[in-house]
Amino acid sequence: MRKALIILLLIPLVSCSSFFKKKSERVLARVHDNYLYESDIKGLVPKGSTTTDSINIIKGYIDNWVKNQLLVYQAKNYLPASQLDFTDQLTEYENSLIIYAYENALVGQKLDTVITDEEIESYYNANLNNFLLKENIVKLQYVKLPLTSRQIPQVRKLLAANDPVSLTRLSELCEKQAADYFLDSDEWISFSDVLKDIPLKSYNDADFLKANRNIEYQDSTFIYIMRIRDFQIKDNVSPLSYEKSRIRNIILNKRKIELINNMYRDVYKAAEKKNDFEIF
Repeated sequence: MRKALIILLLIPLVSCSSFFKKKSERVLARVHDNYLYESDIKGLVPKGSTTTDSINIIKGYIDNWVKNQLLVYQAKNYLPASQLDFTDQLTEYENSLIIYAYENALVGQKLDTVITDEEIESYYNANLNNFLLKENIVKLQYVKLPLTSRQIPQVRKLLAANDPVSLTRLSELCEKQAADYFLDSDEWISFSDVLKDIPLKSYNDADFLKANRNIEYQDSTFIYIMRIRDFQIKDNVSPLSYEKSRIRNIILNKRKIELINNMYRDVYKAAEKKNDFEIF
C-alpha cells in the first residue's frame, strides 16, 4: 500500500504517455529512449522508512538517474566513436572481479585463522622496531562524579585500595552514582583520548605523566578522580598487549597473501604440465 502511494505521489515527475510503455510495469521516468521502471527501484527504500522519507529517497534516485542519462546522452553525441569503445576496459574489469571473487572464496574456505599467543609474541619480538609508540598511552582508572556527591571520599578510598574487593565495590558504586567512569586498569588506552573526556590542563603530556599518578580535577559541575597505574611515552617500544590485535591482523594478512600466491603458483604449474598455455 505504501509503495503504491509513493509511486502515485511521484506521477507528476514523468509524462503520462510513457507511463504504460510496458503493460505489466509502471514507468517512473524517461530520457530520450531510455526508461526507468518501477522494478529498477525495488529494494531502494529501507524497511521502516516513513512515507516522507520514502518519497524523498525515490525522488532523489530518479533525479540522479535523469541527470546521469542526460550526461551520458550528451557525451555519446560529443565524443568520437574511438573514445566510446570500452570493450577492453570492461573485459579487464570483469576479469579482475572474477579473480577477486575467487580469491575471497579461497580465503574463506582455506585460510587458517587460528593464531596463538606464542605466534603473536614471536612476531612482536622479531619486529620490535616496527612497534614504536606514536602517542602516549596509559593504564588508568577514573571516576567522574557530581561535585555535590557524598560518595567522593568513598571513591577516593576505594581507588587508592586497588584490590579486587574494593574494585567490585567501586564498580557497584559507580554504576549508581558516577556520571562516567573507567576501571579496567589492565587496558592500555591513548592519553589523548583520556584528555577528551577529562579536561586536564597539560602543556607537556610526557612530563605530566612522569610527575603525576594520583590526579583530581574539578570544573563547575563535576570532580574527576584519576589514578594512573602505568604509562608509556611516545617513541618508546609499544607494549605487546597494546599491539596484539594489530599483530593478529598482520599475521592473518601474511597468511592470506601466501595462500593466494600459492594458488597462483599451483594453477600455473598445473596448467604448464597439461600444456594448457603457450607463450610465443
